[in-house]
Amino acid sequence: MGPHAEPTQEPEPEPTPAPAPVRPGATLGLTSGATAVALMTYTAPMVTLPEVAAALHTPLSAQAWLLNGTPLGLAALLLVAGSLADDHGRRRIFVAGTLALGLTTLLGALANSTWLFTLARIAQGGASAALLASSLGLLVHAFPTPTGRLRATGVWGAFVSGGIAAGPIVTGAFPDWRVGYVVLGAAALVVAALSPRLLSESRAPRGGRPDLAGAVTFGLALVSLVAALTLGRDGWLRAPVGLLLLAAAVLLALFVTVERRTATPMIDLGLLRHPRFLASSSGGLFTGLAVIGLFSFLPALLQQTLGLSAMDTAWLFLLWSGLSFAVALQARRLSGRVSPRHQLALGFLLHAAGVLAMLGAVDAGSWRRLIPGLVLAGIGSGLLNAALPLLAVESVPTKRAAMGSGAQQTFRYIGSCAGVALTIAVSTSAGGGLARGADVAIGVSAGLAVVAAVLVGVLREAR
Repeated sequence: MGPHAEPTQEPEPEPTPAPAPVRPGATLGLTSGATAVALMTYTAPMVTLPEVAAALHTPLSAQAWLLNGTPLGLAALLLVAGSLADDHGRRRIFVAGTLALGLTTLLGALANSTWLFTLARIAQGGASAALLASSLGLLVHAFPTPTGRLRATGVWGAFVSGGIAAGPIVTGAFPDWRVGYVVLGAAALVVAALSPRLLSESRAPRGGRPDLAGAVTFGLALVSLVAALTLGRDGWLRAPVGLLLLAAAVLLALFVTVERRTATPMIDLGLLRHPRFLASSSGGLFTGLAVIGLFSFLPALLQQTLGLSAMDTAWLFLLWSGLSFAVALQARRLSGRVSPRHQLALGFLLHAAGVLAMLGAVDAGSWRRLIPGLVLAGIGSGLLNAALPLLAVESVPTKRAAMGSGAQQTFRYIGSCAGVALTIAVSTSAGGGLARGADVAIGVSAGLAVVAAVLVGVLREAR
């Protein structure tokens, strides 16, 4: 090269790619669709429990695990999933959770023993925790205005009810319960494939490491509690039950200690001093205890006592779940006139009235006598499913929306685990057979709902 050669130019740095645009409609559609699929996998065993138990040779004493696997995974991982979503990206956690839900649901279809099926269900719960906790965070980012957020959370809550309604229909429609799981797994994989292109990333990082110690202690505490409630049907005063309850209490105390000392806790325990957060958490807890606990096992109980088929039971319970979907979809119109807290109280009271109207129906051998109660309880459930997600995101700072969602849903599925185990215990151990046991379970559910209505009602909104 000659002395007058052009100087070598430094290569220009590559431009940073622009963040994906926010698509509110696509965000609402994908998060609601994934939520519906998650709830469909959750409720899938409701009407196929006798068939699944027979295929896996599951004794009656262990059938609670077939129902409780998914809520156990949900309750154990929702808090840590919400924190991970806020810290490391809500879209990232949502896509990972949806993909994992598809794969674990397909694995559930291949299970050939009670333990393998239960493990697959627990894994489904963990995957569902990731997508559910991140969903509301994605919605808060896509709908920043109060009006938009009200509409979005209302639709999302309606799809919770829609998934509950559709799950038993889908699985009951196939001659083999395994085919239903294959269909649901494929649906989750489709949503996972669409999400990276259509969703925009959002996060609210706090720094620090994930709270793994909190996740482990909380998860073990929950497993101990559910195991104690499941074994309790064979005698509440036996040593294994007492030891498991003691272990649950010790592990819970250890979890509280860990949360107070870590820099990035799964849940800010200071929120428990805020009335709105307490209303959200207690509303979720009692929804699981009173509503999900009863309606998870009641379909199987009706098949055993009234001789209904899986599809007959699914169509009958569509009265409850379908009305829940319709009411949740329209409940946003109550905003401004009825607060979410009062919607919760009204929903619990309607559930109590509905299930009490079903007393004696099983003993009389009449499924028609269940219809008025299913209608009332369905309306109440719709109000609960509409109010809970809105209260969850309103009860925490906007930047912690995924954590708020995870906290409320954690309490919901803790209640569900305990409620399912309690329902099976009281309905199968009450004197007088399953018909008498059904009435006892209904009475317990109604009493818990009344307690919840009073508790939520006295927790005044923070001013």
